[in-house]
Amino acid sequence: MYTKINEAYEYIHSRYDGKIDIAIILGSGLGPLADEIENPIIIDYQDIPHFPVSTIPGHEGKLYIGTIANKTVCAMKGRFHYYEGHDMDIVTLPIRVFAKLGIPYLFVTNACGGIRDDLNPGQITLISDHIGFMAPSPLRGPNLDEFGPRFKDMTEVYSKQLQEIAKNAAKKTNVSLKEGVYCFFKGPMFETPAEIRALKAIGADMVGMSTVPEAIVARHSGMTTLGISLVTNKAAGLGQSELNHQEVMEAADQAEVNLVKLVKQIIQDM
Repeated sequence: MYTKINEAYEYIHSRYDGKIDIAIILGSGLGPLADEIENPIIIDYQDIPHFPVSTIPGHEGKLYIGTIANKTVCAMKGRFHYYEGHDMDIVTLPIRVFAKLGIPYLFVTNACGGIRDDLNPGQITLISDHIGFMAPSPLRGPNLDEFGPRFKDMTEVYSKQLQEIAKNAAKKTNVSLKEGVYCFFKGPMFETPAEIRALKAIGADMVGMSTVPEAIVARHSGMTTLGISLVTNKAAGLGQSELNHQEVMEAADQAEVNLVKLVKQIIQDM
């Protein structure tokens, strides 16, 4: 893993060797935020050693490095998923590379299903915590001592300080923002109604197929993380229709203006 991390790091560093303030992972349908980056350097994933090519609609597979609100950001337009067949060390490889690049902050976004009654399509939601016991641990195997300890505390995976900044930014921009607990589900199939009832019983407010592995590795690597979910559908058994990825994309498209406005304000206020 050190070889893969170092080779990916060296390539990105050869394209941009300045200080980067924030890394951002853009989930399904949320790629338009990358278009707000000024004077971007755009790197195809296929050119970065050991980065897979994204296979999911809405995940373009490019890395953007540039500025938003006078801060330098590095945005992944598309991510890697466990359900695509990647091992967790590859799913989370970009986080290790970001940590090696010295990036202190990570924003991780996703499209998700709403479980809690008030989390309806179009709702932007802060991740206050997660339930990840369905996720194979991305820290499994030999510990990468350069990044963090063997047994890492997970009390505050998502920064309370960044959440407060986000709440204030939502007020400034008049964007509706709620918060909740995000639960990881392996996918690629959507959850069954029985599974959703079980997740609700253990305290999950939202469910999706990403984010948790990346947030765990960011925590292990000493990065400060903000998690933002965009509810694009009601979870199985709670809505009126069958779930499909097109529905996810359409809901993301409708809410992207508010999400972009919110994230730009958060960056400005940091």
